[in-house]
Amino acid sequence: MTNLSLVVRSERTEDAAAIGKLEARAFGPGRFARTAYRLREGNPHRLDLGVTASVGSFLVGSVRMTPVRVGDSGLLMLGPLAVDPSFEGRGIGTALTKAAIDAARAAGEGLVILVGDAPYYARFGFAPVPMGRLVMPGPVDPARLLWLELTEGFAAGLTGPLAPGGGTAPAR
Repeated sequence: MTNLSLVVRSERTEDAAAIGKLEARAFGPGRFARTAYRLREGNPHRLDLGVTASVGSFLVGSVRMTPVRVGDSGLLMLGPLAVDPSFEGRGIGTALTKAAIDAARAAGEGLVILVGDAPYYARFGFAPVPMGRLVMPGPVDPARLLWLELTEGFAAGLTGPLAPGGGTAPAR
């Protein structure tokens, strides 16, 4: 990372407006058409697991975790991971992702999924979900549906459609 006075901290309620503006800058209006947003729409993210990054008073990055479920099993969906376009390539996304995974692990969560670039997320331990194990509520390139097991054995036998909700404790 270059010499930025970057502050990475837990998300706060008052960050919501700045995060909305950041996501608009990072992704544009097309972000609402993505399948991952179908799971997030009307499904509040876990504020206790959200992480932000700021340089001075300017919010330059954010990542959130949203509770989702497969049957009775609660898990988390990482994203969106947003970094202000003028701050890309400086390690902010890496710092945010690590912090969010650490927070989820500390909270006792069992599994994190995301839709993203496998080579980028592999450095954090994410791997493609085996074909047909989890079904998104819309079209997704199967190579981009990734998961990271935080509790050994959590993913064993987990199969079915993903739906909003859950994510606070395994209901197995």
